[in-house]
Amino acid sequence: MIYTITILISTLVIINFLLLKLSCNKTTKKISKKPIILSERTTNVSASEELAPTGS
Repeated sequence: MIYTITILISTLVIINFLLLKLSCNKTTKKISKKPIILSERTTNVSASEELAPTGS
């Protein structure tokens, strides 16, 4: 019984490592020399701050 469980778990671990090794994304990242500058758009929303009465 314990022998069967050990074999089963070992098989599952080996299959897991094989799937991990085969499913790795092997693309290389290209490093660009120019920095990417994002234009920042800021919008100012003027909201009146009216406080509600708390009753205390």
